[in-house]
Formats: sequence, C-alpha cells, structure tokens
Amino acid sequence: MVLTIKKVPTVVSNYQEENSEKGFEGCGRNCLGKCCLPVSKLPLYAFKEDNSNLIGNSVEKSSEEQPHICFLHNLLLGQWEDRMSRGLFRYDVTACDTKIIPGRYGFIAQLNKGRHLKKRPTEFRVDKVLQDFDETKFNFTKVGQEEVLFRFEKSIDHDRHFFPSAPPITADSNSSSVVAINVSPIEYGHVLLIPQVLNCLPQRIDHGSFLLALHMAKEAADPFFRVGYNSLGAFATINHLHFQAYYLAAPFPVEKAPTRRIMTMKSPQDEGVIVSQLLNYPVRGLVFEGGNTVQDLSDSVASSCIFLQNNNIPFNVLIADCGRRIFLFPQCYAEKQARGEASQELLDTQVNPAVWEISGHIVLKRQEDFDDASETYAWRLLAEVSLSNKRFHQVKAYVLEAAGFQTDIEENNRDLEREPIYEQPSPEAVAHLPQDCMVFY
Repeated sequence: MVLTIKKVPTVVSNYQEENSEKGFEGCGRNCLGKCCLPVSKLPLYAFKEDNSNLIGNSVEKSSEEQPHICFLHNLLLGQWEDRMSRGLFRYDVTACDTKIIPGRYGFIAQLNKGRHLKKRPTEFRVDKVLQDFDETKFNFTKVGQEEVLFRFEKSIDHDRHFFPSAPPITADSNSSSVVAINVSPIEYGHVLLIPQVLNCLPQRIDHGSFLLALHMAKEAADPFFRVGYNSLGAFATINHLHFQAYYLAAPFPVEKAPTRRIMTMKSPQDEGVIVSQLLNYPVRGLVFEGGNTVQDLSDSVASSCIFLQNNNIPFNVLIADCGRRIFLFPQCYAEKQARGEASQELLDTQVNPAVWEISGHIVLKRQEDFDDASETYAWRLLAEVSLSNKRFHQVKAYVLEAAGFQTDIEENNRDLEREPIYEQPSPEAVAHLPQDCMVFY
C-alpha cells in the first residue's frame, strides 16, 4: 500500500511557483543550474578543515580564531539582511510574535501566519524515505542567484578565506555547495545549506554532506546558531539535498533536557564518541558528542542516519552547540497522519513537527493556538511524533550497531539505570548576536 497525504509544502524559494513542475525554456534568469552557475562569480567562504582539532567543551578563544567567530554575524547576517532590504522574503519574520511558554521546559512558540500563505498543494509520498531526484519538480538549481549568499567549501590550503567574487567553477568541478536564503523564514538568519547543488542529490544523508553541515555549525562558533535536517517522511518538502540553519537567541528545550549515557565508541586514541539517550522529553531521541575529531563525530551520526534511511525510517537531526552535540530523532508522525491515526485536534493546527518543532521551537499558524499555547499542548503535540518505547529501543540497537558501537546492547540497556543523569547547562548569550530578533511575553 502506498501511503500519501495531501501536503502543503513550505515555499523556500521565490522560483517555487505553481508551474514549477514544467520545464523552463531557455534561461536568462541567472540561476543555480549548469547553464549559469559555472560562469558565476558568487562570493566564496572557504572553511578550514582541521581534523586534528578535538571537539572540546568550550569555544576556542585564541586571537587567531577571532575572525571566524564573526563569520556568520558579519557575512551571513549581513548578506541575509541585504536580501531582506531588497524584498526577497515573503514576509517580515522579525515582526512575528514569539513567546516562551511558561513551564519546566520553556517551549518556544512563534505565530507565523506568513508560512501559511502562497503555498501550492501537492501529493507527497510519506512511505519512502529514499526517493529518486526528479528534475521536473522544484529543486534548487531553479533558484535565482540573488537568493544565494555565498558558496561554502573546504579551503585547499587548510586556512579560512573569504573571496567577495570567487573565480568561476571549473568545468570538471560540479561540487560547489551554496548557502541561500529561505524566502519563508522561521527565524532571523534562516538559510539553506545546499551541498553540491549541481549534482542534484536527492534528500538523503551521506558522509560528505553531513560533515559539511557539521563544519558550518563549527564555523559559526555561536551556540544560538543551529543546523537542522529533515528526511523525506519527516517533513522535508523538497527532494533536493539541503540542510537548514538559523539564529534563535534562546536555548532550545531539547538542549536542556537531561540525558543518560548509553554507549561510548573507543577510538585508537581512546577519545570515544559518546551516545546518550534523552530522558523526560516528549520525543525519544539519541545525543551524539565527543570523539577525537569533527570527522569522528560526523561519521558516527552519518552512519546512523544512513541506516535509518536505508531501512525506511523517517528522522530529524539537530546540530547544536557549535557542532559539539547532535540530536537524532527517528519519528513516525507523517505515517500516523497517512494512516488516520493522528489526533484530529493536532491535525487542525496544521503544525508539521519537523526538526525545529521537535527541538522545542514550535511554529504556529493560527492566532488561537498561539494565544492558548501551554506546556501540556506542546508536550502532547511532540509526543505524537515519537516512536513507541518498544520500537525506539529496537531502532536504537540497530542504529548503534550501524554506527560502529559493538557493545552488547541488551547488557548495556540493563546497565542504563546505573548511569548518572546529566543535566545540560543553557547556552550563554554572545555579544555579537542581535538582541531584538525575538519578542518574549
């Protein structure tokens, strides 16, 4: 049986129009396709890939690191605000009301009616996490270059560089990755990271693309800048590989949730990747951290994601704390919707719990939902997303094995109660973050 739901996808580009399924005749639009991108001179941020650098417990403070700490503030936000002044967004997200819901967890609710406008209905298949790329559908090669902020690629000399007008992409290199605005933003600085845009990769994780996303979070060096990923079946709306990221000047509830360590993968240098399980949170999930290098951590999470998508299990990923902590959430809400098992009360809100909602930043589309939002409501909404306890433990065992954790899972589960519970500190504010991008009640 093929499960489908009538879905109203978020418009993420001004070129995602009613006739987006029709092919464009000619070009002349200065787009991101093979006709235009290879001869473009987009700005280029070349990041430093330093796999000898441990992912520690504090942001680097040395004077030579100061320029990259300002990277996203000075470059990404400056370019993002420039696009706002040019009228490229569909609404002013900075005017959206936002409040912290009273209660233990501090769920964050935003009233964003703009994301409910100018959308086109489509048939969205939710029973297949892996689907082939379809060039006749909207994809990011159809985005105009005015929506692109810069290319984001690994430096060839192991240092950071910014080129305001980079040389054109060579004919034998179609692997350029770009950062573009999301024209229907959720928050200040909302952007899309599109790996290897010309390769037209479908929405599926691979080791290289996940490492790129992790480097973006690391380069930001700001705990209030998070990177997220939604698989197909977990409310990704476009089948062209992309990550999302934005600023939010408050801790996400999931970042404050207690955890309990369940596994450590030892490396030759004995600095293992640590896997913990979320406790007392409405969505069951895993937390990855540690490792000798960025690549150690990235490979563990990417291998877990690859297992999930290969086994048709939808999931969401949150990269937090400058890349030091990664949350992985297998989920089932879209399948519940398709089977008619989701709560009608929650369906009426038209909230699709993707990575940001699961993490505790809930975007609401109706005034009454925003006015009446409570911790009980938020908990009930997110609990609908979670796998059952039995199913989660089954998936967890397979995920950890796929990521290279060879310990006896059953024995480890029996030891779970003896492990201490870790309470997470909230991120501290940084001076360069704009202070007026949220409105708290």
